[in-house]
Amino acid sequence: MTRPAPLLLLLAGLLFFFALGNHELQGSTEARVAGIAMAMHLDNDWVVPRLFREAFLEKPPLSLWLDAGAIRLFGGTTWAVRLASAFAGLFSVMLLYGMLRKFGRPKTLAFSAALILATMASYWSNVRGVGEDSLLSLGVTTALLAFYQAMRPESERQGSTAWAWALFTAGMVIATLSKGVLGLAMPGSVIFVYLASTSLMDKRLNIGDWLKPALFTLLALVPLLIWLGFLFQRGGMQAVGEVLWTNSVGRFSGSFVEAGHYEPFYYYLMKLPEAFLPWNILVYLGLWHFRKSLVRNRYRLFFSVWLVAQFTLLTLASSKRTVYLMALTPAAAVLAAEYARVLLQWLKDHKPALYTHHKTVIGSVFTLAVACYLTAAFWFAPKADVRQSFVPVISQVQALRDEGREVVLFQPNERIDGASVFYLQAYLPILQTEPELRSFLEAKPGNVALLDRTEQLSGKVTVIKEMAINRQPYYFVEQ
Repeated sequence: MTRPAPLLLLLAGLLFFFALGNHELQGSTEARVAGIAMAMHLDNDWVVPRLFREAFLEKPPLSLWLDAGAIRLFGGTTWAVRLASAFAGLFSVMLLYGMLRKFGRPKTLAFSAALILATMASYWSNVRGVGEDSLLSLGVTTALLAFYQAMRPESERQGSTAWAWALFTAGMVIATLSKGVLGLAMPGSVIFVYLASTSLMDKRLNIGDWLKPALFTLLALVPLLIWLGFLFQRGGMQAVGEVLWTNSVGRFSGSFVEAGHYEPFYYYLMKLPEAFLPWNILVYLGLWHFRKSLVRNRYRLFFSVWLVAQFTLLTLASSKRTVYLMALTPAAAVLAAEYARVLLQWLKDHKPALYTHHKTVIGSVFTLAVACYLTAAFWFAPKADVRQSFVPVISQVQALRDEGREVVLFQPNERIDGASVFYLQAYLPILQTEPELRSFLEAKPGNVALLDRTEQLSGKVTVIKEMAINRQPYYFVEQ
């Protein structure tokens, strides 16, 4: 393999960008985030993200800035709002390859690890969606790979560590501007466990090893603090506290009950069979196989700690989603590739006749994986629009407005509010109480309200049309 980097760039580009915009917004996250980004573009307000025309401060706005910027450059399309995630995935894959080469790993192994990352099912699907988790993963990956490069012995890394610490700082900026406190905690937990482990192994405490990442982390917090300063001017300490405490510490501890996603502590253990498909078995066998060599092999130790420390941190958190495992996937990909190399060496030593065909087999496996993903992107993703697309409901809203009828949303959920702002590129009025709804419907014949349930209404309304999105009914009602 003489030119693996261009081939990897081509394959990752195809996996992440091919048919990226050939299906509509699907799921609650895409609809919500795309709607907030469209609102940011429409309002030209780059400080306070808004949902339901109110401040939405679950996390810092880096992904929203990029999505709103893409809307401004390329228009309000699903392709545009997915670009930031796709590029983040591409950069992560290429960075993993480049840094593994810096670590002295063979080209074939670095290429395999990067391609394993790109073809992990959960990673691939999340990279192609609207949201901030792909950017968080890029930030965490950048910070941790740069940290390991900077901490390697001088005899191994050769040259100055200045560029590595600069890269570490950039990664922490991306992570914290994407996810706030969690973007600080995920790489921080790995760094803490790794430094503690190496200190115990070496039986000495090097204060400089602890101070350097701490100091560069403080530097990386400057952009976040600048945004928080602007946010403080607009919303005071309540707004700042909502970002840093309610939506960060509160989600971790479970005190912020409105956030949802609360699962039992064993939730991620139950997800392990699917977490790193189709490479799961290589990941877990590799983690087990390398356990006895971690003391003498700091490279294996680092990637094992990356996987285990972040998994433990996420398990301790009250709020859990499978997508949160995305930041673990680069470490999983490295362990899978390293264990595959061990298996190939065993095959070479014990089954030389089979080993002669290993390149053909490996090439066929990767080719099949890439082909399956491209087929899913081109063929199956658009088919899911039948169940999950918000376009039919929003098209009905637009049709009613074209007839001159006024349409409002009554107690909308995040999905339909976000989708309406994104597709209409305008705001629909929102009503929150039944007296407001009655007053609106009675004010003018032909007025219509869109709601997702009617049983909570005390009085009778006339349902003129019922539609469903992923089994969630939506009703168009009039007096």
